[in-house]
Amino acid sequence: MNAPRVVVIGGGPAGLMAAGQAAEAGADTLLLEKMKRTGLKLCITGKGRCNITNIAEVSDFISHFGKTGLFLRQAFARFFNTELIEFFHQRGLKLVTERGGRVFPASGKAPDVHRVLRQWTIKAGVRIVHSAPVDKMLTHHERLTGIVSQGREISCDAVILATGGASYPATGSTGDGYRLSQSAGHSVIPVRQALVPLETSGEAAKTMAGLNLHNVNTRMLINGRKKREHFGEVVFTDFGITGPSILTLSGDAVDSLNSGHHVVFSIDLKPALEEKKLDARLLRDIALQGIKPINSLLRGLIPREMVPVCLNCIEIPGERTACTISAKERRRLRTWLKDFRMEVTGCRPFSEAIITAGGVDTREIDPRTMESRRTKGLFFAGEVLNVQADTGGYNLQAAFSTGWLSGRSAARQR
Repeated sequence: MNAPRVVVIGGGPAGLMAAGQAAEAGADTLLLEKMKRTGLKLCITGKGRCNITNIAEVSDFISHFGKTGLFLRQAFARFFNTELIEFFHQRGLKLVTERGGRVFPASGKAPDVHRVLRQWTIKAGVRIVHSAPVDKMLTHHERLTGIVSQGREISCDAVILATGGASYPATGSTGDGYRLSQSAGHSVIPVRQALVPLETSGEAAKTMAGLNLHNVNTRMLINGRKKREHFGEVVFTDFGITGPSILTLSGDAVDSLNSGHHVVFSIDLKPALEEKKLDARLLRDIALQGIKPINSLLRGLIPREMVPVCLNCIEIPGERTACTISAKERRRLRTWLKDFRMEVTGCRPFSEAIITAGGVDTREIDPRTMESRRTKGLFFAGEVLNVQADTGGYNLQAAFSTGWLSGRSAARQR
């Protein structure tokens, strides 16, 4: 009997893993990539360093995906972070684990991850065709029979859809997978930006553009009530805010804005100091620097770039001497240091979003195999699915795990 024929659509991390696994499992495997090269987005992920996974335990790992995390339990049970780390070790790629359990290539170069994946895929026997967009799915009696690429029909036993999401469209992630999925009878949860920088009102962010705040606590307020919070880094830009903490909270912010809610980020600049201790610190600084101007006093409390923003918010002239600050003014300063607020008005476009939220409804996919419940012979892997997490290596692990499972499962199709 001839080997089953598997077509993989998309040459990102999920597609390369799926294709290689299908080929190693004995399938005649063809990978179609619409761009001139595979792995374009992979090569720029993690600021070009490629955070491939995280060493967190599976329960903690899944929690980073929110409501969509349970769908991944079966895939993680088959191929998880320890298996992925061993996969790269066996192929000569040295890895390092950094703060927060994040795993990177030791070289710090994302293209090294792509190189290892691609070489392994080719060695496994996968045929890769570039500049080959897929136009159509071919089905018969709710079974997939092939695809059409550039007017040419290609018959097969199984198709793995690993086209990615809609973020960084210049790398090829233009949402093609959603159209193809819908043509095969699938529902698509509306897509929107996730892990994306946010735009804020006023001139405060622009005044502080380029400033990185470390070890601050950021709370997200929706209609005045705390939704989530995150401790870490915040970066100001000429349009608003970004950085790990902001990116982590951005998905909920985007959803809330799309629902017409009021979104405000509150930054605690002195999270290690309670109100009483902070007030004691202010009184001590005033006693020591009472004859100096207030803006000089503030430079000992906050970064220089924040001083004019602070003075504007607390409505105190910077030229006044520190000893003239009243108890009421000191209370305003203390409140601002613990609760510096920025109103969120929007988010940056898909071209600046790290991942896409939304995608193919996972309720229509068998989590044990990644096969469609609607169309036999159709499998899914990676970001095309409605599965997304915050930063830290979780999303790439999901791509590799679903790619591994879909490739192995598709290789069993007849």
